[in-house]
Amino acid sequence: MTRTELSKAVIVGCVILIGAGSVFAQDWPQWRGANRDGTANGFDAPGQWPAELTQKWRVTVGFGDSTPALVGDKLYVSARQGDEEVTLCLNAANGKELWKDKYTAQAVSGAASRHPGPRSSPAVADGKVVTLGVGGVVSCLDAATGKLIWQKDPFPKVVPRFFASFSPIIVDRMAIAHLGGQGNGAIIAYDLATGDEKWRWAGEGPDYGSPVLLTVEGTKQIATPTEKSIVGISVADGKLLWQFPSPLGRMAYNAATPIVDGQTVIYAAKGRGTKAIKIEKQGNSFAVKELWSNPDLATQFNTPVLKGGLLFGLSDGNKLFCINAQTGETAWTDATARGKSGFGAIVGAGSCLIALTNDSQLTVFKPDGKAYSEIKSYKVAETEIYAHPVIAGSRIFIKDQETLTLWAI
Repeated sequence: MTRTELSKAVIVGCVILIGAGSVFAQDWPQWRGANRDGTANGFDAPGQWPAELTQKWRVTVGFGDSTPALVGDKLYVSARQGDEEVTLCLNAANGKELWKDKYTAQAVSGAASRHPGPRSSPAVADGKVVTLGVGGVVSCLDAATGKLIWQKDPFPKVVPRFFASFSPIIVDRMAIAHLGGQGNGAIIAYDLATGDEKWRWAGEGPDYGSPVLLTVEGTKQIATPTEKSIVGISVADGKLLWQFPSPLGRMAYNAATPIVDGQTVIYAAKGRGTKAIKIEKQGNSFAVKELWSNPDLATQFNTPVLKGGLLFGLSDGNKLFCINAQTGETAWTDATARGKSGFGAIVGAGSCLIALTNDSQLTVFKPDGKAYSEIKSYKVAETEIYAHPVIAGSRIFIKDQETLTLWAI
């Protein structure tokens, strides 16, 4: 190989590596993104947002409120088609189906029947896809082929009132899920490769929130809501490290994901406001210290985003708000009500924030700590939306009641 040919090969190799790195940076492989913090990595907001978004494709995938996962050029979607729950792998560029797994699933009944499909978002790691169905069935599939590797149903027919909504997390080659129902459930860690149970904590049953990873003085743990508390569970052995009460009220649930800022955990819940606690190591155990409490602002079915020392969320009164994350003081509350029942999603996207409410309105606004400042707003579906937007590069993937759409900026 000549020096010129070698130089060309190096340049091509660098381009390939840069391309692969940029795709990886834009992955949304699990609930609330790569770090489960509602941040879209690798997104650069345009200098000027267009008057309209461009629809690239739209496909029918089935009923469900589950947010898709994006890894590289593949989308993983959990939905319901007829009597079956399905996991679909789609080509992210054109929406075409690459593979499909299915099984006959428990039907959603009672007050939750308006939402017949899965609520839980897939988690993708180590070449595996882990899903949780409405009836509490955990499945692990090969991400490349869709082949079923293992499936578990440790609490048959036992689910929370509005069915299973916990989004699994993959940590240290384990798939962790909170299964069962109120008064009869457990957080269980399964070996990702084999499905063997590694540990379980059965202190409290699940509610509707999902966990986030937290490390305090070298101890890796998940911070997660339960039916009565926010708890810290050791990733290594499933032991309870700390517990902070978050008792339920009438029509109020533990449905948000904790927000982690170093050793600080922030949590919001309807009727209980927003609180910040610090997790401290004391000898061989952990202690919880409350840092601040804001009783005036709380979320119901969404989780605020931490950006630049500020918390941005959608209140249980359906209004966008901002809280100083250091003091807990309210910075502002917007006067406009958006959507209903506190359903929505906030995503930190580069230099801006993007809110998606269940009235199918996608709103772009500035991360301003002084006042609400809207940039642009778009209608992105004809039906209600309960899933998060998946934002990657100049693409926004939107799952509404039955279809998945790719919008381009």
